[in-house]
Amino acid sequence: MSAIYRREVGAYFHSMIGYVYMAVLLFFNGFYFMAYNLNYGYTHYSYALYSQVVVLLLAVPILTMRSMAEERRSRTDQLLLTSPVTLWGIVWGKYLAMVTVLAVPMAVSALCPMILAMCGTAHLGADYAALFTFFLLACVFAAVGLFLSSLTESQVIAAVGTFATLLILYLWDNVAEFLPGVLGELAAGFSFTAPMDNIVNYSLFDLGGVVLYLSMAGLFLFLTVQTLQKRRWA
Repeated sequence: MSAIYRREVGAYFHSMIGYVYMAVLLFFNGFYFMAYNLNYGYTHYSYALYSQVVVLLLAVPILTMRSMAEERRSRTDQLLLTSPVTLWGIVWGKYLAMVTVLAVPMAVSALCPMILAMCGTAHLGADYAALFTFFLLACVFAAVGLFLSSLTESQVIAAVGTFATLLILYLWDNVAEFLPGVLGELAAGFSFTAPMDNIVNYSLFDLGGVVLYLSMAGLFLFLTVQTLQKRRWA
């Protein structure tokens, strides 16, 4: 697994994909931080973070589109599937490489609450809880993108499919409203934006939301493994 992890991290930083992702996220982080916190004077950095959820819908597909699709297109997936590495090792190696790239702009963003503290009033506990929740949400999106990339050899289809799926998850509350009765209530319990809403609006750390994010990331990683398992025996 470690060899796959190093290979994937190197691939992200030897191509433009990793740099484009980080540049996009850091640009919008700086834009919203300047607009909300420095210009309008909001003391909660979580407001700027919440606005960046939409940016993830566009940035994460860029990061994940090549992860499995490129392997299938170049036929190097056969080398992976026949290598002395478990399927979980392959998936975890690729996924942790994505998480590493995700973590870099998050680490830079962690400086923003400190800047607010130096300038005046800051809410460090709530802001870092929001940053942690935002990072977990990005990890869920990455797991979704990894799974969809494993279904096709076209990076374009993988990117478009990931964006469409993430958009549905982002609008899940609206989708739940159209479902009848108990079904709508059950669907509303799987809101992907509620944990961020609770921190931004009520300064409440949503432990249930963290469990939801970890469960969904695990589910999509499991589905990715099952896709590779099916291809191995096909």
